[in-house]
Amino acid sequence: MSTTNESNGFYKLSWIQRIGFGSGDLAQNLIFQTVATYLMIYLTTVLKINAAFVSGLILTVRLIDCFWSPVVGRYIDNRNPKLGKYRTYLLYGGIPLTVAACLLMLPQAATWSMPMKMTYAALSYTVLSMIYSVVNIPYGSIMASMTRDNDEVLILTSTRMVCANLGQIIVQAGFPIGLAMCVHAAIDWNQATFMAIGTIPAFIILPSMPMLKRMLGKKGLYYTLLAIGLVGFAVLFVIGKFFDVGSYNALVQTAKVMTGVGLLVGSLMWALVPEVITEAEYRTGNRPAATVNALAGVAFKAGFSIAGWITPLVMGWIGFNFASEESALATDPMAWFTVTCVFAIVGFFLLMLCFKGSKENITTTPEKPVSYGEMWQEFKANKCLQLVLSIFVVVFLASFISAPVNAYYPKLANYSDIAQNAILLFTTIIPAILLVIVGYLIYKYPLTDERLDEINREIEARAKA
Repeated sequence: MSTTNESNGFYKLSWIQRIGFGSGDLAQNLIFQTVATYLMIYLTTVLKINAAFVSGLILTVRLIDCFWSPVVGRYIDNRNPKLGKYRTYLLYGGIPLTVAACLLMLPQAATWSMPMKMTYAALSYTVLSMIYSVVNIPYGSIMASMTRDNDEVLILTSTRMVCANLGQIIVQAGFPIGLAMCVHAAIDWNQATFMAIGTIPAFIILPSMPMLKRMLGKKGLYYTLLAIGLVGFAVLFVIGKFFDVGSYNALVQTAKVMTGVGLLVGSLMWALVPEVITEAEYRTGNRPAATVNALAGVAFKAGFSIAGWITPLVMGWIGFNFASEESALATDPMAWFTVTCVFAIVGFFLLMLCFKGSKENITTTPEKPVSYGEMWQEFKANKCLQLVLSIFVVVFLASFISAPVNAYYPKLANYSDIAQNAILLFTTIIPAILLVIVGYLIYKYPLTDERLDEINREIEARAKA
């Protein structure tokens, strides 16, 4: 890459920079996956809080976050701190994020009255969610500030998502293993494997992204992954409905891997965010990285919040009572606190590694502050952004609607027919339907690689003029 191209933002990155940046996603996923996968189980089985209240709490906190994220994005886009326009917030947000994560599952809370438990759950979860946005939004913006080179963005996204999925597999497998170790119980390896094995495809497919994209094309790659995922969900449904899950463990684990292939599309959606930012820069002259990442975060959290709201509420309606049914995990409060603290503290040191390893090459601060009206105007004007946000909502709804219930699938035979139907609905049927919708939305996405190259060349020409 020539010096001229680099002066216009087409930077080549070292693997130290790529892995350093990716360590930030690993750090955040140690906390985020704990909340996404296990918080509902903790509140309903350890604190014995009513599932309807938990459903409402998750929805309320995420609605607050949908308003809070644009505030954070606007604040960041309008400022330029000395330690880095985006990197600064990894440093100053990392400490309170770690503390808030540790306070999320205080062991003493299990002895409190129910009103105190509910108040504690609401406050601790709200605070954690708001601090998480202060770290997550600028972190996502760093990627768009490191280079304009599409190939580099793809490699950077793949590296980031490998690290993110590493965090996911550590939490999803490590949490039940850690709980069992803390209470000196036998480890259920089938359950731990089922919880995490769907993440395995990320370590094979993401590093091969550049090659697979050349072979299949951007949309062809997405369609292939979605088709494999649909087959996996179909196999899990048939086994769970008509056969004994325990007798077909190898096939069950294989099908879970296939579902992970389909849900991997959610990770790949982050590669579209820099494209949307570039398209916005082409139209407006500004590069609103934090604003677009804030809106992407809102869509991501919308999918997460809808999943967190629907899952306990509908399962309760169907007849699955989390508090009275046999718990899929140990319920000792100190064990939950210990495992959560370990993940949070490790995450803090990884955030500091990301702060050291990331280098911002492309950042702009608007001549006048970005207003909320302008953010709304950008959303209305940017059709690509609208489609990407829609994909985010649906694909992450598919990912998270089954996350807490997956712990129950390997033990399906332990539950009543009503409970089994509820588990199958959320682990197979609903995610499969949502993946079909994702495929349609991807079909409508208009930014091809050829069009992006044209846009980048025009931006480069403007910079030279």
